[in-house]
Amino acid sequence: MSTIDTASTPSPVLDVKGLSVTLRTPRGTVRAVNNVSFQAQAGKTLALLGESGCGKSMTAKAIAGLLDPVAEVEEGQMILDGQDLATMTARQRRKVAGPQLGIVFQDALTALNPVYKVGTQLGEAFRIHQKLSARQARSKAVELMQRVGIPEPESRVDAYPHQFSGGMRQRILIAMAVALNPSLLIADEPTTALDVTIQAQIMALLRSLREENNLAVVLITHDLAVVAEEADTVAVMYAGNVVETGTVAEVFANPRHPYTRGLLESVPVDAVRGSTLSSIPGNPPELHNVPSGCVYQSRCPLVQEVCRITRPELLPVRPASATAAPGVHHPGTVAQAAACHFSEELAHV
Repeated sequence: MSTIDTASTPSPVLDVKGLSVTLRTPRGTVRAVNNVSFQAQAGKTLALLGESGCGKSMTAKAIAGLLDPVAEVEEGQMILDGQDLATMTARQRRKVAGPQLGIVFQDALTALNPVYKVGTQLGEAFRIHQKLSARQARSKAVELMQRVGIPEPESRVDAYPHQFSGGMRQRILIAMAVALNPSLLIADEPTTALDVTIQAQIMALLRSLREENNLAVVLITHDLAVVAEEADTVAVMYAGNVVETGTVAEVFANPRHPYTRGLLESVPVDAVRGSTLSSIPGNPPELHNVPSGCVYQSRCPLVQEVCRITRPELLPVRPASATAAPGVHHPGTVAQAAACHFSEELAHV
């Protein structure tokens, strides 16, 4: 019997329950996100991990209210600080954006407006939400630039986005996202197209801001190393579904879904020049042709007839540690769960 001390378990900043997003295409309507659930806690980082096209960014856009006109939330709840984002009007959403929810996009040059100075763009949140004057907003913009490590902010506040390097533009985006001290920050592939040194600096900046402001961070990435280094918990996505969740330490040490294991085994830890690299065979299913059973069945080495007939639910798995009592969940931790008919067998493979 599971025992949870609810008094000691903090309420999540973001609680996503059964989120499904449909997408209208020339070939018909498809489900890009299917019954996705996860939680993000204050001061912690949750990583949404998976291959390109698995639904990570679509999930983030649904939470942020930035879905394209051809996409819509079909069902589910997205509870942020006790309010369900799914039931909000567009006007209510705009009031939440900034003070409660910030987002960092992966392409800073596209996200920033090229015809406005960065100081004007950084100060916009203060003018809209706090009704500050242009001079006061500019002063706040300088403070923000200094906060995220941009040198000589007093002189560079009047520069345009193209006058900054890729790393500096990403810092400006982060500054915009945290300007009003939101409780939730969504970082969608924040280090794309940056070199390794700058990537490390950006992730260090996000980490310090999270700790400084007790932010809940949802980090969207396909980089296993970033997840291992930065995240506390992880939700592994495949074909629009969450197939495994848990703490990063437990999931990476003892993956209980074949897809998670395949991802981890594809990392060339001890590769020798000339040796064959491990990879997951095949490709994810097209959204128009997702199988009725397990979504991973066409690529799974453990597939059996039950996988083709019945879609497995995301259910808690027995702790892999011999010292952990089965079924007991300790306060403040995240129980590992997997959507696989053979999660127990996988622990012994």
